[in-house]
This record gives sequence, structure tokens and C-alpha cells, in this order.
Amino acid sequence: MSLNESIVEDAALEWFGELGYTVGHGPHIAPGEPAAERDSFSEVVLVGRLREAIRRMNPAIPQARTLATLRDTLLPKLLSGELSVAGIESRLEAVT
Repeated sequence: MSLNESIVEDAALEWFGELGYTVGHGPHIAPGEPAAERDSFSEVVLVGRLREAIRRMNPAIPQARTLATLRDTLLPKLLSGELSVAGIESRLEAVT
């Protein structure tokens, strides 16, 4: 049996599911879909999920600290070019 990306991905998704994580499939949350969670495939961090995970793991922490944690997580990725702010206006409109 040869190892390929699909085999590794399926194994990782199964493992995360066994650990209790909700496993989503890319085509359902892809840009342009009704349940899209990003504007383009170049957005590798699903910010809404990250924000919710930080809030869920730290319910006693005030929102300001949660936002600071989100900033500290994303800012290095923005500065390095790993993340882009392309389409940010539409994401902000969805939140406000």
C-alpha cells in the first residue's frame, strides 16, 4: 500500500473524531458555499472557529483577553504572509 495525502487525511480525520472533535469536510465550508467559513482557500485559519474555541476553553476570561489571544495568534501569521486580509471587509460585515 502506498501512502498518499488522502490516506493521511482520512486517518487524521478519524483520529480527531475519536478524540471528540467535530470533523467537517472541506467542500461544505469552502468559499462560495452556503456554509462557507472563509472567503478563499488561502485563508488557512478559520477565524470564527478559533475565536469560538478560545471562548469555549476559557469561559471566565473577559472578551478583551480573548481578543488579545486571537490577535497574538493571528498577527504573526499576517506579518509573515501566511495569512492575508483579502476579503476581510465581507467577513467584518458578517460579524457586525
